[in-house]
Amino acid sequence: MDRLIYTAFTAMDSAMNRQRATANNLANVSTPGFKAEEFAVTPATLKGESLEARSMAQGAVRGANLEAGSFIPTGRGLDIAVEGEALIALQGADGEEVYSRRGDLRVTATGVLENGDGLPVMGEGGPLTLPPGGRPTISGDGVIFVQDPAAPDQPAQEVGRIKLVSPQGSAVVKGLDNLLRVPDGGALPVDPIASVQVGTLEGSNVDTATALVQMIEAQRAFEQRAKVISKAEELDRAGVQLMSMSR
Repeated sequence: MDRLIYTAFTAMDSAMNRQRATANNLANVSTPGFKAEEFAVTPATLKGESLEARSMAQGAVRGANLEAGSFIPTGRGLDIAVEGEALIALQGADGEEVYSRRGDLRVTATGVLENGDGLPVMGEGGPLTLPPGGRPTISGDGVIFVQDPAAPDQPAQEVGRIKLVSPQGSAVVKGLDNLLRVPDGGALPVDPIASVQVGTLEGSNVDTATALVQMIEAQRAFEQRAKVISKAEELDRAGVQLMSMSR
């Protein structure tokens, strides 16, 4: 009976984790560039010196769906949608390089270019900083130009290029902050041919209908495992009663 309860309990825990991952996906349906979390459950049998028949279910987020979301025109000059598989390099809160497809950019009062998560956008030499008071524009290859309002007749000056990197052939993991990272503090290589669509945002790639079905399935799976535990308790009580009668 211990084996049955243990297996059902770990399956319940996996169902709860699946609900959390699905809820996070649903909460980010409207987040630009959000990549849906992919959840998987794998069976694991405990092994030891003696025969061990107990198995547990290990459910966890195994990665992210990196497929592109739909492109949504905004007409805003600092909104970009990355074409192909490239990612935007950002400076994480810990100072490490992280990656995202979120391209709703803005310039802070100090001139730092950041995305909608408030993270500085990386250039090839570090975080991009724009001259104060200038009018920034972004070209299709991610190069940033700034026009001096005091000199409208002068051409806009190039101040840097957004670091667009290629994830092909590299392992990337998604953290709880919804950002992509290279394990062990690595960095992705620059993609020299990456391009962006200006005045456009990439939407989340979460399929709302699919996510809702997954949420229902996870809830039903949890309830089924709870019934298994309840049935195991009934069998245990019946076994105790039989043992009492045989005395």
